[in-house]
Formats: sequence, structure tokens, C-alpha cells
Amino acid sequence: MRPVFRSIKIGWVIARYRLDTFFLHPSLPWLVKLMLYLLPWRYIFPARQPEAVRLRLALEALGPVFIKFGQMLSTRRDLLPDDIAVELARLQDNVPPFPSARARTIIETSLGCSVSEIFQTFDADPMASASVAQVHGATLKDGRAVVVKVIRPGIDKVIRQDISLLYTLAWMVCHLWSEGRRLRPIEVVEEYEQTIFDELDLRKEAANGSQLRRNFEGSSMLYVPEIFWDYTRRNVLVMERIYGIPVADMQQLNAQHTNMEKLAERGVEIFFTQVFRDSFFHADMHPGNIFVSRENPDNPQYIAVDFGIIGSLSEEDQSYLARNILAFFQRDYRQVAQLHIDSGWVPRDTNVHAFETAIRSVCEPIFEKPLKEISFGLVLLGLFQTARRFNMEVQPQLVLLQKTLLNIEGLGRQLYPDLDLWKTAKPFLENWMKERMSVKAAMANIRKQGPEWLEKLPQMPQLVFDALQQSALRTEQYSESQQRLAKLKVEAKQRTRRHLLVGATAILTVMLLLRPEWQQTVSQLPWYGWLLAGAGWISLWRA
Repeated sequence: MRPVFRSIKIGWVIARYRLDTFFLHPSLPWLVKLMLYLLPWRYIFPARQPEAVRLRLALEALGPVFIKFGQMLSTRRDLLPDDIAVELARLQDNVPPFPSARARTIIETSLGCSVSEIFQTFDADPMASASVAQVHGATLKDGRAVVVKVIRPGIDKVIRQDISLLYTLAWMVCHLWSEGRRLRPIEVVEEYEQTIFDELDLRKEAANGSQLRRNFEGSSMLYVPEIFWDYTRRNVLVMERIYGIPVADMQQLNAQHTNMEKLAERGVEIFFTQVFRDSFFHADMHPGNIFVSRENPDNPQYIAVDFGIIGSLSEEDQSYLARNILAFFQRDYRQVAQLHIDSGWVPRDTNVHAFETAIRSVCEPIFEKPLKEISFGLVLLGLFQTARRFNMEVQPQLVLLQKTLLNIEGLGRQLYPDLDLWKTAKPFLENWMKERMSVKAAMANIRKQGPEWLEKLPQMPQLVFDALQQSALRTEQYSESQQRLAKLKVEAKQRTRRHLLVGATAILTVMLLLRPEWQQTVSQLPWYGWLLAGAGWISLWRA
């Protein structure tokens, strides 16, 4: 009965927060409109607040899975209206914790020994409680402070039930709301299903954290806590505990005289380093996951946690994106349009002149402002929205990138309002492009590909022979097919000539038979004469 009760609760929340107003549109069939107007709760719960606010409140009322879904949905600014995306971004992981006794049981079951055997101390009260997990403080036997992340018990069953209901709601949105098909709600639910089930396996998050730590090992810009793999399982993650200042706590940052300008610029540099140097970027860099080290405030260092969502770009996407950004700030809109087409982000048959004009109309007004006031993230958003009018397919890797850039940019402007993102980004992108096209990069690529080439070198003569043989075979087959085609053409001409002859003979015969003197002759024709005439016709047809 649990799914039934869950469905009833969802129906109640939809009624309580008047989500039916999302479906009201002049293009709806009159029967559907009548049904919506006759809903009883329309006259019990007035819709006084904006639709976006009511949607956020409804998701909060429905619990952890729907809150997480709303958070993920808020990142899809390529699909949502701005007011809804902004409101959903306010959703926070403020979920009641589950009992610490259950957490201890899960830890002991997963690790195969008691908590007291693993940890010197273990805090019963959780440090934080999120939608799919909660975190406890602890100390290892060697005295190192750690945090223990534990997946909520039974959350996978709740997620499966709620995802099933989300698919139903997505179908309703798709078929009852005029904007539904454009928003592609079913695809969004599919993406969310993949993301949330990935987050249920903490080994994946641990692997992401380890990779990010290797990428920035020894860096003065970013510190990534150590993962303790000996104590990490599917539903338990043990990680080094950090004691930094939350990046949004301006009071503490100012109290220790943090160099805010350098901190903001370093945030931008970290982002571009992850995207273009490593092609492996932390895609959930909201203020709750970012801290600032208390050491050396004049040369501040970031600390990142929570590695459940990681983005990456292919080499082609990296190159096209960098060239797009550089071309945009040089106001070379033709280059921006051509790069979108060359990358396959928009169809090959797109009218490049019309696309260039559309991009210019969106981007040119932006340059009326000083560069430091230009929002890099909103520039990308404007480009993607313009490209969507030219049938640009949604690029998931670019959506994650844009969401992360918006987070970084907003954070940087909060820390240092005069941050000039372009001043920081342009030298990095230009140097990256130079290095990518340099002789050193070419030699590095040769060294990288060299072992594979050497491995295939002994096979080259055979591969060349096979290629030549296949080429000769194709030439022979082509020659044979040409000969068959020529023969068919000759036969077709012969048939046409024969049919014309038979037709002309038949017409002449009919004309002669219409003459009286010929009719008398034919009537006196003996049976063997008819037989000879038939044989002649058959011979003529088959000739």
C-alpha cells in the first residue's frame, strides 16, 4: 500500500500548492480546460504566490528525493524559464537526520567490524544531513580526524518509487502543458535517475575525489581531502576532515584579512584549469561545498568537498569551446557561428549568415558594458539559447559546464565585486591554445601515441596489402557492375524496339481489318491460316 499512500500524498501536495496552474494555457482543448476549472481545490486553496515559488514549496513538502530533483532541475537553465530556475536554486539540503544507531549499524555491516575497532571516537550527532546521506565526525585510531558519510537506509526503495511517480508527472507535463514538449521532462527524469543512483554508490564519489586530489597535488590554489579507501564501501565513505572557513562566510574571511581579489581570481583560475588542463571538473561547486583554508590568508587556498557530480569535456569540445569564447570577446560572430556548426552542436545545413545575425543581435548589446560587468555564464546561456532556435541539440557536458561557471562567477563577484572575469580568463585561454598548437604539444602527442604506433608497425605491410587488395576488389566489382549495367541497357533498348514493332504491327493489322475487302478475305481464312498467324505474332514478340 506504500505506493498508493505516496501517490495520495503527492496528489494532496499538487492540490495544496495549486500546481494545476502550470497547465492552464489558451491552446488547451476546451474539455481539458473545463476539467481543470472544475477541480475542487481551486476554490479551497487560492494561488496567491508566483508559480515558481509554489513549485519550490511543493518539492520541499514532498521530501528528499523531490528536493534533490529540484536542485538538479535548477541547473537546466537551457530548458527552464529563468524565474523557475532561480527559485529552484534556493532549495537546500535541510533534511531531518536518521538515528545515529542506524548509521553505526550500516558502518559496521559494511566494514565488517565494530565502530570502536575502526575509530578512536565517533560523534553520534551528525554534522550535516542531506537528501541521500548524512555525515558524522570521527577520529581514526592513529588520531587523524575524519568525516564518515553514510547513505540513508532504505533510500534506494524510496527513490525507485518516487522516480516512477516522477515519470508519470513528466508524462503529464509533456502532454498537458504547452511548454512541456520543449522542456523534455521525460529526458530530464532519465538524467536525474542516472545521477541520483550514481550518488548512492559512494565508491564513485571517492574515485572522483581521489582523481581531483591527484590533479591538484601540491597546488597552492586548491586542496582536496584524502580519501581513506580501506574504510570506503558502496554506502560508507571515510574522508579527511577539513577545518576551513565556508566560502560564503564573509565575516570570518574579512576578520582574518583574506586577500579577496586574489581569492576571487583563483576561483576562476581553478575552474579553467579543471576544464581545459584536466578535462575533469567539480560540477557542484556551490558555497556549501567550498571552503577557504585558514592558513596564509594573503595567499588563500580553496578546499573542495562532495565529489558526487563531476563533468568532463572531449578534446574537440575543449578546443571548440575555447575558440568560441575567444571569438566572442573579439566580436567575431561569424567565427562563433561557424564553430557551432563545425562542432556539430547545430545541424550542418544551418544558414551561417542567419545564425551569425542572431548571435550578433544577442551579444552586441552586452559589449555596451565594461568587461568586468559582463556575466560570462549568462553570455554562454545567451549563446546556447540562440543556438537552440537553430535546432541545437542539448549538450549535457556544456550544461554542467555552464552551471559550474555560473556558480564560480557568482561566488567570485560575491567575494570581490570588481572581479573582471575576462581579465583572468583571457590569458589562460590564449596560453592554453598556444600550448595546444605548439611543437612541444605535438611532440608530447607523438610520445603518447608512439607506443601504439610501434605496436602496429609490424602489421603495416599486411594492412597496406589488405587495403590494396580490397581496393582492387572494389575496382573489379565496380567494373563488373558497370558491364552488367551496360548489358541491361542494351536489353532494355531491344525490348523497347520490339514492343514498338509489335505495337505498330498490331495497329496496321487493325486498320487493314477495318477495310471491307480484308474482312471478306479473313472470313475465308482456314484454320491453319489462323495457326500460322498466331505463330508469327509469337515469333515477333519474342524476337
